[in-house]
Parts: sequence; structure tokens; C-alpha cells
Amino acid sequence: MRVDFSSRFLRSYDAAPLRVRNDFDKQLTHLLANIRHPSLTAKKYNETRNIWQARVNRSWRFYFTIESDMYRMIDIISHPK
Repeated sequence: MRVDFSSRFLRSYDAAPLRVRNDFDKQLTHLLANIRHPSLTAKKYNETRNIWQARVNRSWRFYFTIESDMYRMIDIISHPK
């Protein structure tokens, strides 16, 4: 699988704290190896738009779509509780 980052994702990533960026980088490695990795808890977030959600850490999530052999990163945000 390949990865593509939207401009929105890149802006959010750049604005995120360093710890969140480091955690995302680790989670991206897991995603590329196995979408079912337990720490990701990846799931369909919006069925009609084919948007997935996965965990960065306890407080942050990232959103992406799967298109053929590509993960398209949409956004990374603080998870509201």
C-alpha cells in the first residue's frame, strides 16, 4: 500500500504537538503493515463516504480513505470525549 496526504492533513499534522506527530508516524507504520493492528482500532467512520478512523493515541484520531492500493490521509484531530 501507498500513502497520500491531503493538504488539510499536512496542515493539521504540522500544527499537532510533537508527541502526536511521533505517535502518528508509529501508527502509520502499523497501518501499512496491518490495518487490523490492535493499537489502531481502525474502523469505518462514514460508510457512505468510505472514510475510516484510526487511533493515534488515547486523545487523537486520524481519518483516511482506502482507494485501490492507496491510503489517502484526510485529517488528524484531537478526539472529543
